[in-house]
Amino acid sequence: MKSPELMEIIRTLKLHGMAQALERELQRAETQGLSHPELLHGLLEAEANHRREQSLKWRIQQAKLPWDWTLQSFPFLRQPGVRKTQIMSLAGLQFVERADNLVFIGEPGTGKSGLAIGLMREALANGYRGRFYKAQDLLDEIYASIADRSTPRLIKKLARYDLLTIDELGYLTLKPEQANAFFKLMDERYGRKSTIITTNLPYPDWYALFERKSLVDALLDRLKHHCITIEIQGPSLRTSQTKNEPS
Repeated sequence: MKSPELMEIIRTLKLHGMAQALERELQRAETQGLSHPELLHGLLEAEANHRREQSLKWRIQQAKLPWDWTLQSFPFLRQPGVRKTQIMSLAGLQFVERADNLVFIGEPGTGKSGLAIGLMREALANGYRGRFYKAQDLLDEIYASIADRSTPRLIKKLARYDLLTIDELGYLTLKPEQANAFFKLMDERYGRKSTIITTNLPYPDWYALFERKSLVDALLDRLKHHCITIEIQGPSLRTSQTKNEPS
């Protein structure tokens, strides 16, 4: 069978990776004398690689990461408040497998968001589904869902993500309904899925944020039960920050 006929069948079956590799693999088979099983293996491998790349692209798109930061781009040498060995150990993603939470606490500019995004990107690259939210955006979405009574559906959707990152949980103005829904979300994820939170508030200051001691007690009880807390005490990375460097 000629390659144009093969290509037509491959395209009909929507084997896009195989279509891209067909001529190359046929030429390799001719020059290297590959057997039919070896040729088939090369074509199937090309299709598998293409599907993995497309799947990763889709997961990154769905995660809505705001920046292209990675752990490799994080300026560890400029941030003595972060232990690189600890972060690279977390990049092994055992905390996601265990459904542990991860909380970064530190002043603005110390690299909390960069580390959170870097770890989420590692999770996405390893097949996990994730979603990144600025805390204010998440709480605004929750508040909008209260108006049309879709909060249970929203929480159910958010509870299914393998990794949820909530960035910049800080000095926000919360309505009681938002605080209740946030607690419900964390309760649904408790012990089932991992959540990364970045904040400039030490845990005691969360009482002023949510304004209900009983709710904060219950929230911190669940959040900290299976949790790694990293307090970053170091300089702001925004000083003399280079282009595309995380902060």
